[in-house]
Amino acid sequence: MTRPDMVSSEESLLKTGYTHLAFSVGSKEKVDTLTSQLEQEGYEIVSGPRTTGDGYYESCILGPEGNQIEIIE
Repeated sequence: MTRPDMVSSEESLLKTGYTHLAFSVGSKEKVDTLTSQLEQEGYEIVSGPRTTGDGYYESCILGPEGNQIEIIE
């Protein structure tokens, strides 16, 4: 993955290396439920739940190691 605005920094979601994982949970309801549960457990919600421009229903959280974790239907 490459982007002109990527940096080598622990403080940015646009950093080099493995920073993004995606998991399909099977339905919009499961995305909503899991996102709510993770938020209640103290995880930072980065975005969503929402329908993206390319048609996916998703939310993104910040994992314990600073990686962005995408939860998709």
